[in-house]
Formats: sequence, C-alpha cells, structure tokens
Amino acid sequence: MGSLLFSAGVACAASATPDAARRTELIQMVRNDCGSCHGMRLTGGLGLPLTPEALKDKSPEALIQTVLYGRSGTPMPPWNPFLTEAEAGWIVDILLKGLPDAR
Repeated sequence: MGSLLFSAGVACAASATPDAARRTELIQMVRNDCGSCHGMRLTGGLGLPLTPEALKDKSPEALIQTVLYGRSGTPMPPWNPFLTEAEAGWIVDILLKGLPDAR
C-alpha cells in the first residue's frame, strides 16, 4: 500500500510544471551544476550520461529519487535542499525527452 501511495505521489510530482522563470533556472542548473559532473553536453564525465538514450531503461521514480537524495558512496549529491519533488520530476521529464540545446 505504501508503495502504491509513493508511486502516486511521484506521478503527481512529475506532472507539475514550474513557471517559466523557474523552468529557465532549472535548465541552467542542469546545464551548469549537473553538467559539471555529467559533462557539459550531459554525455558523461565523472557522472554517467544523462541523455535520453542512457536513461531510457531507468524508471522516472528512481531517477527522481536519485536527483533528490543522491547516491550513497558516489559523488552524486542530494539536491532536495534546492529542489522540490515536482521540480525534480520536471527535470527528469526533460532529461528523458532531451534537454533543449544539449544534444
């Protein structure tokens, strides 16, 4: 039951769209902050690639959790001090589709 509620919460979070100004900030965050480890074109570096091809077999829920809480034992930090769950869901959605101008 808890898993079902968690999944429903993630689905709701992922469907929320930040306003235009925040979307611009989030895209810049992905390009600059995520890009510093995942490569400026998000094709990999210290961190794994964040391209649609590289992420296609990953669940959006797992990706949102990684964005928010990081990955223990790796350099991947938690971003939950800076992002809401809805914003993390939006970032995951654009990464799965392909970040604009990042290909």
